Amino acid sequence: MNRLLLSIGVFAVIFIAAPLVIVVPMSFSNARSLQFPPPGYWLGYYQAYFTDMRWLRPTWNSIIIASGTTVLTMTLVVPATFALVRHRFAGKSFADLMLLMPLAVPHIVMAVGYYSFLGKLGIVQTHLGVIVAHTCLTVPIAFLVLSANLKGFDRTLERAAISLGASPWRTFIHITLPILKPGLIVSALFTFVQSFDETVVAIFISGRDAATLPRKMFDSIRQEADPVIAVVSTLLFLLVLAGIVAPPLWKALRTRMKAPALSSGDFQS
Repeated sequence: MNRLLLSIGVFAVIFIAAPLVIVVPMSFSNARSLQFPPPGYWLGYYQAYFTDMRWLRPTWNSIIIASGTTVLTMTLVVPATFALVRHRFAGKSFADLMLLMPLAVPHIVMAVGYYSFLGKLGIVQTHLGVIVAHTCLTVPIAFLVLSANLKGFDRTLERAAISLGASPWRTFIHITLPILKPGLIVSALFTFVQSFDETVVAIFISGRDAATLPRKMFDSIRQEADPVIAVVSTLLFLLVLAGIVAPPLWKALRTRMKAPALSSGDFQS
């Protein structure tokens, strides 16, 4: 049984990692289009990405839009989560349903609705329009992550702080916020990544001046299969890999740095 589960796990890892294994060498290819295996290797397409504003501008747009979406989403989700998790009021179930509705509706349907609604407001093909549209998509994810953390929160800690004379605001800053900090960070990261990767709504809303990196990649592969797409995919993969590996490495490094200090202190005592 253990061997069967191990085999299934290995197969799943290979199935997921295979496209990445193919994309990385293609980013160093000297072929004129996407080709595997590469006929030769060079760094020309990396140079093309870092010197071509047709790629750098959408990258910068995606960073701006994802950052704005994260700020707006967390500004809306944090008070909404506290209200829905900690309080009872008429229409609470309906409010929960509406918050989670974007998860069930296809993005293409929502993109058409956003295009019509935001067009009347005059913010289509602007950064603000894409940020507003992406916020509607990211609110459910951030709400689910944060509400799961808040439901497991021990409120006796808050009651103890208030009984000792702390105001509700100081209790929130010094007790609630530090405990919920991991959940807030995870919610913000999920929000940023989802906004950065979103394509369908961006195609409808972004236009030329606010075009995002995923939209540029979609247009490029649809028109010419530019190998720079493999470069972008490789760089994004490396960023994600660094984000996954960096925290445990940093924790291990801090533990290793503290160990000699503790040993020295014990020896001196």
